[in-house]
Amino acid sequence: MAVHSITRRTALRAASFGVSAFIATQAIAQENMRKTFVLVHGAYHGGWCWRRVADLLEARGHKVYAPSLTGNGDRSHLLSNDINLDTQIADIANLVTWEDLNDVCLVAHSFGGDAFKPEDSQKGADYISEFSRKAMEEAVARGEPGRKPPPAKTFSLSEKDYAWIDSKLTQQPNGLAMQAIKLTGKRDAIAKKTYIRAPKYPQAAFDKALADCNAGGGWQTFVNDNSGHDVMIDQPAWLADLLLKVS
Repeated sequence: MAVHSITRRTALRAASFGVSAFIATQAIAQENMRKTFVLVHGAYHGGWCWRRVADLLEARGHKVYAPSLTGNGDRSHLLSNDINLDTQIADIANLVTWEDLNDVCLVAHSFGGDAFKPEDSQKGADYISEFSRKAMEEAVARGEPGRKPPPAKTFSLSEKDYAWIDSKLTQQPNGLAMQAIKLTGKRDAIAKKTYIRAPKYPQAAFDKALADCNAGGGWQTFVNDNSGHDVMIDQPAWLADLLLKVS
């Protein structure tokens, strides 16, 4: 009996170790499959607009950062005439540096990632919508650091969300569209690049950018015909699934 008892105890210990090793292996595998997303909002928005997509990605075990850029969203209290492209570029670069992020899937919406695909030395004022350009020129003439946002229906097809979106939209810093962009060419070296177009939001510059991506350069392209400009609000599940597919 003593021998049997020792053998049984040893077997139980071995089984316990086996289960622990299996769980540890599973955890390592899950950690290796875990992706890191940095979600960047566009003009007049803030990190709040990514909440639905972020929740879906985090529920699947991924790490998500959705910061508000200086002067926008929950950082709108920092709006000033000193904000320019360098300011908001530093917002994202510093996030990556301070959080020690690697192998990041950067998802940038509209002006936040310059979906206009500008040429080197172009300014936002060269290609933003006529509404936005006019509002910017008038605000600058008054010495104001930002311009008021258009109504929610400009960005979304989801009428039930209009009150919420309108309550969150903030002024867009004018300095962003007044500074020329400096391109280094490093974007072309990125292995995985994806361009998403929601054509129910009319913008000739986006149509041109889509055509350029389809013409080559290693881009994947997708079109969502069921969404307004704010795909992350109108079609969050579709977008979350696509991000996991292409990242």
